Amino acid sequence: MKRRTFIKNTAFTALAVSAHGLVSFDGNRYSGDCETTTDILGPYYRPGSPVKSNLTIAGEQGTAIELSGMIRHNDCITPYKKAKVELWHCDNKGVYDNDSDAFRYRGTVYSDEKGFYSFTTILPVPYNVGDNYIRPAHFHLMITAEGYQPLVTQLYFVGDVNIKKDPYANAEKAKKRILEIQKMSNGAKKVVYDVSMSQILPGEPVTFHRLTGTYTAKDGKNNVELFKKDGCLWIKNEAFGNRFVYAGNNTFEEAGNPPGFSSSLHFELLPGGDVQLTHSNAEENSAAQTLVLLKKSKISN
Repeated sequence: MKRRTFIKNTAFTALAVSAHGLVSFDGNRYSGDCETTTDILGPYYRPGSPVKSNLTIAGEQGTAIELSGMIRHNDCITPYKKAKVELWHCDNKGVYDNDSDAFRYRGTVYSDEKGFYSFTTILPVPYNVGDNYIRPAHFHLMITAEGYQPLVTQLYFVGDVNIKKDPYANAEKAKKRILEIQKMSNGAKKVVYDVSMSQILPGEPVTFHRLTGTYTAKDGKNNVELFKKDGCLWIKNEAFGNRFVYAGNNTFEEAGNPPGFSSSLHFELLPGGDVQLTHSNAEENSAAQTLVLLKKSKISN
């Protein structure tokens, strides 16, 4: 990994997304080509979902389905026990539960001694997000395992006609996350998704302390709140937040965006300790949109 200087006397480490190359033994352990790819977090992640494997709700319609798989270390072979697996998705009307205590269609399980995890829920549906843009049906997953990069990803389903028009589901690295819905002998349906974890060195806590907080635009009409979680910066939103990872040169980039789409946070430390944030969003064939904000601070440079 390349170490890059970030702010005076502070450094971050580039993120390792996956293992690459043929399976080999280095005299100590195996490593191999078992890439597990990331996807956008989406705006509706909520931490603290209850520990439960059955997310079905009595009286609600939907196609019952089981999601299961294996969590492995980055050698592609060794099971990872007690990895935290969070699942969330919309209901049969395309709506997410963003605020109720019931955490509808949101749950957490931990992988067992063999690395196995399983949920029983309903198949999510595609939904319109505006301007005739329909997101394909998808599961959201976040897998957290000590010693590894928290993995955020989305799972799609073979046969969904909306995939070809979705920049996230249609990305090259998403192909292995378009899952076949299997029909079991008892008539039940299931999808299987295995995960291999990847390592990361987190940023220095003192640096995050300087960057987190509330930023205000010059016109006073736009505020952005940044906070730290799992070694990343997050922009707070109505459900929880959007995740950004360090990309070098005092810049963080939103994780999992497809080619042609980008969102970045660039920081500049000003005299007296204030921090200037430039939040840029760019879409292919469109002009970039930039918002400059400021966080007041009593910390000196």
